[in-house]
Order: sequence, then structure tokens, then C-alpha cells
Amino acid sequence: MKLTAKTDLDVPAAQVYAILADFPAWEREAARHGIVIERPAGTPLVGVGAEWKIQGMYRGKTRRLTLRMEEMVQDKQLKASVSSAPAEGIGELEVIVLSPRRSRLRVEIEMKPKTLASRLFFNTMRLAKGRVQARFEARLGQVNARIKESYERSLKTA
Repeated sequence: MKLTAKTDLDVPAAQVYAILADFPAWEREAARHGIVIERPAGTPLVGVGAEWKIQGMYRGKTRRLTLRMEEMVQDKQLKASVSSAPAEGIGELEVIVLSPRRSRLRVEIEMKPKTLASRLFFNTMRLAKGRVQARFEARLGQVNARIKESYERSLKTA
């Protein structure tokens, strides 16, 4: 299953990338939502190879997954792999310069099932693709708001 969405921001591309690559801030955000994050020993804290073991509730069950940073292109792209018992996938965040003060964030996620149960789940999601896509775009809108808020806060402290 592949989902793609984009959003335009009134934030310079370098700042969008810096906010997206601020991993400790995202870890704090996840912790506020009840998600438990562990950093495996021996992995870098930032950059390619950084890894997180994530545990949280979804649909009434505790879910565990591993997120690993696969590629980082300064001010342009972040790519991470996701692996769990039932599924695996890749997520890509691309920052595109529209003007000196505007940028576009393009997000693409592709997931593949590993088990029969997850295959059934993904098939159900495909049937409701319109609603799934709408929820995905709404979530990206929330990320857009968070990035804009973080950028405006950095302007006030500078």
C-alpha cells in the first residue's frame, strides 16, 4: 500500500528540513502521546543508521516497530525504513524549494504485509483508500502546523 501527500509551507526549505531532522523534539512529542521510544545501543543518535524501537497502542493492542534512518540529504530528503512483525515499509520526506520563504513537503509511505492478517488489513485499507488518504493528508496538515509553529517560535527567540 502506497500513500503520497504534499503540503506547502510558508517556511524556508532549510528550516523545514532542520525541524524534521530534530529527532529529540519528535521523541518528546511521541512521549507526550504515550509512545515509548528506546534507542538501541551502538546506533548513532542522528544521521544515517539512527534507530528507534517504538512501542505504542493501536486498535487496542500494543504494537512494536523499528524505525531506521536510511538516507539523509541535507535540506532535501529524509528516508527511513519501518519494520514490525506483521509489516515492513519505507517512508520518504522530501523538501522542495518553491521560493526563498516557501517550500513544499512531499511525504510518501509504502508498506508491505508480512503476514496473512496484515495482508487482510491492507486489503481493507485499499477498499477505503479515499478515507485513508484523507486521514493521511489531515495528519500531514497537523505536521505542517507543527513545523510552522516551531519556525515562528524560533524567529521570536532569535
